[in-house]
Amino acid sequence: MNQEKIPATVITGFLGAGKTTMIRNLLQNAGGKKIALIINEFGDLGVDGDVLKGCGAENCTEDDIIELTNGCICCTVADDFIPTMTKLLERDARPDHIVIETSGLALPQPLVAAFNWPDIRTHVTVDGVITVVDSAAVAAGRFADDHDAVEARRVEDDSLDHESPIEELFEDQLTCADLIVLNKTDLIDGEGLGRVRAEVASRTARKPTIIEAKNGDVPAAVLLGLGIGTEDDIVNRKSHHELEHEDGTPHDHDEFDSFVAELGPISNPATFVDALKGVIAEHDVLRLKGFVDVPGKPMRLQLQAVGSRIDTYFDRAWTPGEARATRLVVIGLHEMDETIVRKAIEALA
Repeated sequence: MNQEKIPATVITGFLGAGKTTMIRNLLQNAGGKKIALIINEFGDLGVDGDVLKGCGAENCTEDDIIELTNGCICCTVADDFIPTMTKLLERDARPDHIVIETSGLALPQPLVAAFNWPDIRTHVTVDGVITVVDSAAVAAGRFADDHDAVEARRVEDDSLDHESPIEELFEDQLTCADLIVLNKTDLIDGEGLGRVRAEVASRTARKPTIIEAKNGDVPAAVLLGLGIGTEDDIVNRKSHHELEHEDGTPHDHDEFDSFVAELGPISNPATFVDALKGVIAEHDVLRLKGFVDVPGKPMRLQLQAVGSRIDTYFDRAWTPGEARATRLVVIGLHEMDETIVRKAIEALA
């Protein structure tokens, strides 16, 4: 029966792990498969959708890319995801495969469970859940806790909450995975990679396959065609929230905030990037991404920042009639002062 259904691949992962880059590579090397792409953005600006629309893959046109920008996909399943899937399935020319890129803040478990809805289950199956991990971040200790030290602190202070929401989210995305991609392995050495593997494996009781990648370069044959049928195994992939709140209370993302900063032209991108690193470090910005208008350049400059690591490259030409502007999505913890951070970024222009 699953062979008669359209396979859907869910790609999840923490902020900046490299999901979009991996999907771009996938679209450009899909071997002629017609792929429909559903993108869920955290924030008001669908940056990732614009990136993928510029990928030039013949098998994935702009009409095949659907953006859900109303919030976390796991919180808006009924309002956004189900209607989107229904419309997609009503098309005369159905896709050969559906790829869903979740927000970096999404729990994949509720999304996978949605594939059991009657109107969806009869037409689509979850080919597999792929979790992308930023190996360099993990190697740097972003999620590598000193469990002995934490336990000692806990003994001293019973009120200490040693597990942050970010750590739980990281574990939940690993727990739901059928395939874990350790991305950005070129940024660490062999010893560091060994520690990352051990750390990732320790974060989930399940034993999904773990592979390594550089720059999100994973063959389409590896990512597609897993044939798992993950929706049938959702009971074994419960998130922290589901385990702690069996009453069905919806989770929220009060720990995270985002906003869009709009600036004018940036005449010296290198100086701008260097100054931006200081703002990110000072205000503990988790993620920053967007496009920069460089005067005299016919192409827009894409900017992706994870912590103080910032990557830039010219992705495509500004289209006729398109308003040139610099727009950046800023994502941080709830205590981030939007007014101060916004002014600090705007002052760099």
